[in-house]
Amino acid sequence: MNPSTASTTGSSRQASSDDASLSGGISVLIPGRDERDNLPGLIAEVHAALAGKRYEIIVIDDGSSDDSWRWLKDAALDDSRLRPFHHDTSFGQSTSIWQAARLARGEWLATLDGDGQNDPADLPDMLSLAGLEGLDLVAGHRTERRDDALKRVSSRLANAIRQALLHDDTPDTGCGIKIIRRDVFLRLPYFDHMHRFLPALVRAQGGQVKSLPVRHRERVAGVSKYGFFDRLWVGISDIVGVMWLVRRSRLPSPLQNTSGHAASEALGHMQGIMESTGQGGTDNSGPIPVGMTDGATESGSTDVDDVVLQQPGVR
Repeated sequence: MNPSTASTTGSSRQASSDDASLSGGISVLIPGRDERDNLPGLIAEVHAALAGKRYEIIVIDDGSSDDSWRWLKDAALDDSRLRPFHHDTSFGQSTSIWQAARLARGEWLATLDGDGQNDPADLPDMLSLAGLEGLDLVAGHRTERRDDALKRVSSRLANAIRQALLHDDTPDTGCGIKIIRRDVFLRLPYFDHMHRFLPALVRAQGGQVKSLPVRHRERVAGVSKYGFFDRLWVGISDIVGVMWLVRRSRLPSPLQNTSGHAASEALGHMQGIMESTGQGGTDNSGPIPVGMTDGATESGSTDVDDVVLQQPGVR
């Protein structure tokens, strides 16, 4: 990982009342670059799919050269659930998702590609499956791809190679629609392209993962940001690193306390005591994540922490 910089404004501080309103809810994370014509419809579909649920929508505009950022800033004025952020230059899908996860306030994270090919209507079924089976991650499986022949072939080949080497039991790990527990995601190691390997990374830490067939749609506007070599040859080099991480993981490694109880049970009991006395709970307001500033805090100085987001209306 190499240090990166971007011009900065922005704030990560959120009121505690906002955090409480999303307790047990879902944060929908949408990274996108030059997707101005796809974002309005996609965001409207998220609202329709999650009506009646606690949710927020975090869009990371990853260095777009079109009118995406201006539209997002205007849309956020009338949409209290929409939280847009912006990179001056592109830092990639994984970095955008990694940052958005730290800004999120929900218990669950949902990822969607900004091109509109994922259908947000699949999210309720994915959430239901996760709750019924106690899963940490549900990955979408595009059983009927709506892409051109070259894209389908390269994706299938890349998935086949990943499956053969990582044994992640996930037929379509490249599918953009996934849901994952936020606390589970935050324990994963960050690296560029990590979003392509979430099932393998979660399994390596003892997490429960399952795939669910989802809808897939044709791209109606814009152009794909990935080509054949992005999906295959670059992916192969990443697989080597993920194989190293997976093979050296010794998780889960159950602990027992002096009473013979699992350490997780003791931690859960202590958490309950702290929450009942007002000392516990999740604080999603700090520290300042990923090099963002709140007007009084300097950005970080190493690796991904130097990637700085802009937030509308904050100078």
